[in-house]
Order: sequence, then C-alpha cells, then structure tokens
Amino acid sequence: MKITNSMTGKKEEFAPINKDEVKMYACGVTVYDLSHIGHARQAIVYAMMTDYFRYKGYKVTYVRNYTDVDDKIIKRANELGKNAIEFSGEQILETEKDMKDLHVTDADIKTKASEYIPQIIKFVEILIEKGDAYATEKGDVYYSVKTFKEYGKLSHRKVDELRNGVRIEVEEGKKDPVDFALWKSAKPGEIYWESPWGKGRPGWHIECSAMILNTLGETIDIHGGGRDLLFPHHENEIAQSEALTGKKLANYWSHCGLIKINGEKMSKSLGNSLSIRDALKMYNYEVIKYVLLSKHYATDMDIHDSDYKIAEEHMYYFYSTIKKMNEFIMANAGDANGKTLDNETLKNIVPKFIEVMDDDFNSALAISNLHIIFRDINNMMKTANKGNVLIVANTLAKALEDIKSVYKILGFFEQDPDEFISEMKEKYLSKLNITINEVENEITKRAEAKKNKDYETADAIRAELDKKGILLNDTKNGTTWDIKELYS
Repeated sequence: MKITNSMTGKKEEFAPINKDEVKMYACGVTVYDLSHIGHARQAIVYAMMTDYFRYKGYKVTYVRNYTDVDDKIIKRANELGKNAIEFSGEQILETEKDMKDLHVTDADIKTKASEYIPQIIKFVEILIEKGDAYATEKGDVYYSVKTFKEYGKLSHRKVDELRNGVRIEVEEGKKDPVDFALWKSAKPGEIYWESPWGKGRPGWHIECSAMILNTLGETIDIHGGGRDLLFPHHENEIAQSEALTGKKLANYWSHCGLIKINGEKMSKSLGNSLSIRDALKMYNYEVIKYVLLSKHYATDMDIHDSDYKIAEEHMYYFYSTIKKMNEFIMANAGDANGKTLDNETLKNIVPKFIEVMDDDFNSALAISNLHIIFRDINNMMKTANKGNVLIVANTLAKALEDIKSVYKILGFFEQDPDEFISEMKEKYLSKLNITINEVENEITKRAEAKKNKDYETADAIRAELDKKGILLNDTKNGTTWDIKELYS
C-alpha cells in the first residue's frame, strides 16, 4: 500500500509505527462561518482514508480538530455581540449537522483548541525552558525559528529567503520577522485565559501540536490537511513539536488539493464560496461525493456547475442499473453464492478496487472502473436468454454484493435505488415544469389511443412529451418513462 508523502514529494510504501494500527490527524475547520465545499472535500478524503484502512484490517484512531478561537472568530463574535467560545460552539454544531447530512464518517476524536489550554500553556513553557521560544514584556510568546535547524524541510523553503520575503510589521518584542506566535496577549474586548505571561490565548499553530501530543502521542503515522496549510501551519507544527520531543512529528504528510469554483479561487467577495449546506440543497450527497472524489485527492480541482450535472447523470445511471439488477435477481431467484458466469470485469470488482486504492487512495480510478463494471452488467442483462437466466442472476447478485462491499468506502450506493431515482426525477421534472401525474396521464391517454388503433394520436403524445424532455420506452410490460436530460 502506497501513499504520497509531502515531505519527500514521493509515493512511499505505507508502514505504520505499530503493526495493524494507524494514528492519523487531520486539521479541521476554523469555525467562524458555515463550512464550504473545500472543507467537505477534505473531510470526505480523510474519512475515505480512515474507512479504507479499516477495510484493510487496521485499527484506526483518527483525530480531527476544530479551531474555535482565533482572530476571525473573535471579530465575528464581537460583531454579533457574543462570547467567542459561545459563537464558535454554535458554529461547530452547524458544521456537525452539515457533515452528518453529507454522510461523512466521523473522526474518532474531535478536539477543540479551547479545551486544551492547560496543555498548550505547558507546551509553551517547555519550549521557553529549552530556549526555543521567548516571551515579550507585552505578554506574547514567540517561537524562535533560528533554533530549529531543519525549519523549511516540509515546504522546502530556506529561512533566509523567508526572512527577506517577510513584510516586517511592528510587533513589540519580536526578535526575528520569521518567528511565529505561540501565545498572543489579549487585546481589549478579546476572549482570554490566564497564563504565566498574562491574559492571552493560543497562537494558531500551537493548538494542533498540543492536541496531537495529548491524543495520539509524540510521533503519528499520518498528518493530513489542505495544501494551503503546508506552509506556514504544518511547517510551524513540525518546528515546535520536534523541538519539544526531539522526535519526528509524523511519518507521512498528506495534503488534499485545493478547489476553484468555475475557474476562480473560492472567495466570499466573489460570491462563489459554496457552503456545504447550499450544495446539499441543490444536490444529493452522493452526487457531491462523486464530484469531490472524481479527481485524485492530492490534485487541485476546478469545479464547474456542469460537473454536478454530469455526476447526477452518472449516479442516476448507476442507481437505475442497480434497480434493474434487483428486479432481475428477484425475478430469477439469483444467489450470490451460486454458480456465476466467467466475466473478467465482474470477477475482479474487489481486487481492482483494492489495487487502485492501495495506490495512494486513487478514488478517481475507482470511479472510472465503475463505468466499466456497469457497462458489462447492462450488456449481461440485455443478452440474457432462457438458457442462462439463473447463472446471470447469480452473477448479478454477486456483482452487486461486491460493489456495495467496497464502494461504500467512497460513500456510494447507500440509498434505496427507487428513492434515489424518484428524487432525481422530481428534481428534473420541476425544471421541466411538468408533474409526474401529468406525465402518467399522457401515457394513459397514449395507451388508450394505441388500443383504439389511433396511432396518429399516440405518436403525437410521444412527440409532445419528447419535446418537453420526457422519454418513453415501450416494453412488453407496458410503457415506462424517463428524463431525457439525464441521458445527455
């Protein structure tokens, strides 16, 4: 099993510290507003990794944090006339709701910066004692970057170059422009905690180091987060943690790619920062997952509105096929344990999934394989005959069992096919400004016309429905209908 390590820039064989056990930490959300689609991608990716590790037999401890005190939170809380921790607590509940509605596997441990203040203070005290940090008269504490000789090893940046590129701000008592805050003295109107340096609050970077140390230990297997956190956040975590323990913080650094919306960086000022909540109002949660997992997790994504439309078409096709499979299996008493056809694609659903996921969690290729799987399944149902219906039914039953057993790791095929299909039809009928009853009434009129051999009227009804975006399919069991746009 291989995983890309941002530290080396290479794909490496995964070897956990303790056999059959994985300790993973992923930086979570700074809760000053509703979570957006970028947060969704990151949460889905690290949940997918967790679920796949567990599928492979590992015992996983997955920790995900909430930054519940920082400048943006304090500013927003003050604007609303609320206590910062009260406000961030409300926002955490909103994020939890969104992640639940998105059906994201929960972290085993969810930490909050505000709940680790004593541990953070102790951490900072030790760094000061070791000479790696210093306090100012004002009550701020800074990490002294020059004391950590390996600073820049994750981002591959040199301290002197950073120093030359830093815009020096007036920060009383700061010895070097590249030094970063471990503890910030409280300004008037800000939330604070008592500390050996006076009233203040943690700097951003220290919270993750303290929470990792106190939940997972000195060295962990995987540290994850968005690519935007690689520098300075993760670089600073390494410096402060490794200065404290003298040990490597993480054996593998994993970074999730960033998201653009319709070619532009997500931004509230541009009005394109799509919240998870708004996305869920427009799209089924599995459609959102399809979009976010259709590219390799480490690559940046430029999501266009059309990507959701395409994902809807694909998921509709998959669920429609599953519905047909269920009907075929039931009609022909299919048994997953019975004799099956020797179909190479369907025999290798599970091995192929494991092969691509073992190669750095390649969900994009796993999804691509789904199209081949369902193509073969549909061909098999179309070509089935009286002489092989039982063995085909058995093959479909086994294929469906295998699909669900592994693709649940991507969060797919959790829903009832009839419900998913109905939901999608209703959505598109609403866009077409026509109701199910109207469609079915027209089908009834057409059946009556055909019965009376009034084929001109029957053809006119079909043509009118087609014009409105409704496809008709005449079968031996009657006429079924579908949405033309879902087959574009």
